[in-house]
Amino acid sequence: MDINGKTALVLGGAGLVGRAVCHELIREGVGTLLIGGLTEAEAREAADDLGRLHPDSPSILRPIWGNVFVRDSLADIPPGALRGDPVLRNQLLTDALDDLTDEVYLASHLVQLILGQSPQAPGLRPQIVIDAINTATALAYGGLYQTIQRTLAKRKAGDSGALLEEVDEMLASFAIPWLVRHVQLTSQAMIQAGTRAYVKIGTTGTGGMGLNIPYTHGEEKPSRVLLSKSALAGAHSMLLLLFARTPGAPAVKEIKPAAAITWKRIQHGPIVHRGQAMGRYDCRPEDAVSLAPGSAFALEGAGQHSGEPLESTFIDTGENGLFSLGEYTAITALGQMEAVTPEEIAAAVRRELRGETTGTDIVAALDSTVMGPSYRAGVLRSHAITEARAMESRGGVPSIAFEILGPPRLSKLLYEAEILRLAYGSLRALADSEAADIAQRMEQRLLEADPLRQAAISVGIPILLSDGKRLLCAKRDLSQHRWEQPGWTVDAAAIERYCHADWIDLRPANAARWRARAEHMLAQQSAESATGLTGSQLDRRFQDQAFDIGEIAAWIFIHEDEGRRIH
Repeated sequence: MDINGKTALVLGGAGLVGRAVCHELIREGVGTLLIGGLTEAEAREAADDLGRLHPDSPSILRPIWGNVFVRDSLADIPPGALRGDPVLRNQLLTDALDDLTDEVYLASHLVQLILGQSPQAPGLRPQIVIDAINTATALAYGGLYQTIQRTLAKRKAGDSGALLEEVDEMLASFAIPWLVRHVQLTSQAMIQAGTRAYVKIGTTGTGGMGLNIPYTHGEEKPSRVLLSKSALAGAHSMLLLLFARTPGAPAVKEIKPAAAITWKRIQHGPIVHRGQAMGRYDCRPEDAVSLAPGSAFALEGAGQHSGEPLESTFIDTGENGLFSLGEYTAITALGQMEAVTPEEIAAAVRRELRGETTGTDIVAALDSTVMGPSYRAGVLRSHAITEARAMESRGGVPSIAFEILGPPRLSKLLYEAEILRLAYGSLRALADSEAADIAQRMEQRLLEADPLRQAAISVGIPILLSDGKRLLCAKRDLSQHRWEQPGWTVDAAAIERYCHADWIDLRPANAARWRARAEHMLAQQSAESATGLTGSQLDRRFQDQAFDIGEIAAWIFIHEDEGRRIH
């Protein structure tokens, strides 16, 4: 796509790679550039530095800041403070682990930025979104294993009071739910905003090395923490593949460097780690800790703080921290991680945005190498359906839905379609009937068809009768649906919610929906036949007004629920 004049959002734009990406976008003539940073200070610093680097550029550089993994009201609070406060931690858990409601969605700081609803950039909906945040590191390094160990120890000791707080901390440390919620929010917001291109700058987690990586975060080789980061990075790539295959999605790409990313600056000064300067300590021989066999080791009283910070020459590698000359030399040596520059990564991002082929897009690589549907499977599908249909006829018991595949909406639609098939036999007969008559005949056929009614109730799909006041259901041993859990309040909103996704609905309003579907299917089939298309369209399945309940359910998922597979 043409970058010139477009609005672009660079998440992590204040970082090492993010700045290089911003530099490329400015060179391409981006109209407005939203430069993201965790804090206001770093975002403004990046915007000022880029402004000095491009003094004659017409691009508008706008700093934006805050934690994009939380709701807007929490975006400026340090992550450690969020998890340390019980009230705020409960909000975090609710937002990440509960259902994705409209309130949670619209409260997200990231969603507000993408939809142009953030006070920091009101009305600016980016056509280009580039995510240069090291998401795997941000989410995987939450202290999960340490929390699990503390939880197990307190559980073993029977300390139930302290256990509850540790459970909360452990829930907050689980990375996969946070990643899933992050992708849910990002994808939904970009589709709603009409974003045209999304590029993720990912990671392998090991700098391109294998399980023999020497640079671990513990004595294990490789460490569980490091592998958790790699696992999360891989999960993110797969979620991006699914996003790329979603109708309405932008062009989705991921550049995944498999080497150490080189330096941001080289300086001599205090060594800072996680925002805090390391102290300079010393320990004289007379202060040495005695290692007496059988004694408990303790550091109390060992060594002395000089009162000054530890200073040295360092190489700043951005998000990965400060490396000594020796560390940097070792990690970038031939046969180790080696190195790639931020500018090379940014150039690949720019080229992919412009539609050029770089060979480095992970999403495209996954898409081209996964196995897709086959001709043989299509032939065998036809044979399997024919054989099962004959066996169903001989057995005399309908094979509609067992609620094992799920979701309940599929089972509900299949049962409703089967009732209509029994009542009308063809799409044309259904389309020519009135809603009140459809509802009455559906209820009559269901009450007459004992095996069908019993099958639906047995798998947990209850039946709301046409009066909308009576529900045919049973208290089952295998209870797995939300409506089966006691305590919810019966009101109009709850009934509509369950009728949409969980219950067979025999009310006239739903009968009218089915009539409209039949009319739509017939119209599409007729139009397609008249135009002489090749027959590859799904609507050809309704040739001669066929009433195949599985094909009808698939049509609804495609045309109403926007669940079409992209080929």
